[in-house]
Formats: sequence, structure tokens, C-alpha cells
Amino acid sequence: MIMKKKAVILSSGGLDSTTAMAVAVNEGYEIYSLSFNYGQRHAVELKAAQKVAKAFHVRKHLVLNIDLAKIGGSALTDDIDVPKCRSEDKMQQGIPVTYVPARNTIFLSCALAWAEIIGAKDIFIGVNAIDYSGYPDCRPEFIKAFEYMANLATKAGVQGRLKLKIRTPLIHLSKAEIIKKGIELGVDYGITHSCYDPSPEGRACGKCDSCILRKKGFEEAGISDSVTGSESVYREVN
Repeated sequence: MIMKKKAVILSSGGLDSTTAMAVAVNEGYEIYSLSFNYGQRHAVELKAAQKVAKAFHVRKHLVLNIDLAKIGGSALTDDIDVPKCRSEDKMQQGIPVTYVPARNTIFLSCALAWAEIIGAKDIFIGVNAIDYSGYPDCRPEFIKAFEYMANLATKAGVQGRLKLKIRTPLIHLSKAEIIKKGIELGVDYGITHSCYDPSPEGRACGKCDSCILRKKGFEEAGISDSVTGSESVYREVN
């Protein structure tokens, strides 16, 4: 019996990470999805991540508790207002307050540990061209540096058993291109959640940067979003 190659996928339950997972599935990987309960105000994304894991029949879905709210410093984990109704030009002006300090470094480190334990040489993360213009830990330079570190800092890397690779299949794609790719791969975006500041019931605000970029992506792709609908109001993610 031929064993499937394994991959760890960082899964937020959002549009990008779900598309990255679809790419990994399409490439024949056995999926180990990793999500984080890190004190984010949009913890409803974990419900979406569970739905995504079920939809893709992942081998295992692991949720780690890391309370970054105790550190704070971000609109996603602290008592800081999430920016609303911003233009794309405004979004490009500096690092936004929704940046969570060192989040991807922490998440990738956990994914690296799990990958080493299960014998996976590939870690998928859904960073992309829209995000890395604002978030320092979504840039190609960061990914390259982390991959280099990963092969220096692990037993598997040092002993040469695994050449660890950080896979970023979406990194040079726009939101519209990501959505088109996902549709081609059969992604149901209706189960994903993108909002930074959802209501207590889990409904997305439709006004934060993430909501705006999602809406624009679907419009540019010429595809209807079952979540936003024609009036750009997200349905509840149950």
C-alpha cells in the first residue's frame, strides 16, 4: 500500500487558508489541519475551520489554545477598534492595527513541531499578495527566512530526514485569482468566515478590511458569494 504524503495546513476557516487546503488536497496530500484559539475577537472562525476540516475529510484537525490576548497589541486581541469602511489606498498605508504581533511566527512554529512529529515535510499557509503588503509576517521574505530557520532548528532538518518546506501557493495571487482557483478546486466558500469583527451571533460586519477585500475579490472574479450575497451582509456561520 502506497502511503500518502502528509502536510500540515494552517487553517483559520477563512477564504485564503481554505483555498490553500484545497490546493494541498489536489496535490494528493493527507491533510493535518491546525487552528488556533488565540484570544481573537473573531473566534467564530474556529467554527468555520471545523466545517472546513469536515468538508475536506482531513486526517486530523487540531486546535491549540494560545492566549495572545494576554499580550495584546492588536485590534484582533485587545481593546482596540477594528478599522471600518477604509479605502484600499488607506489599507496600504503602513501596518494595520489588525496585525497580531508575531502571529504567523508562532503559528508556523507550532505547525513545524507537529510536522516533525508526524513526518510531514510540507506546511501550507494561505498568505497572499493582498495581505503581505500590510502584514510583515505574510511577506515572501519572511516565509523564506522561516523555512531556512526550520531546517536549522529541527531534528528532522539537521539529520536530513526531511527537507522542510513552507508552501505558499497563493502568495502572488490577488483575492479574485484565489477565489477562481478555489472554485476550480471545488471549494465551498459558503462555509468560510473572513470578518475581523463579527457580531456576538457570528454575523460578519461587512465593513472591516477583510470583509471589504473579500467582497471586492468576488466581484472582480465575477462570482456570487453565498456568504456576502448581493447586499454584502454575511450570513451567520453556525
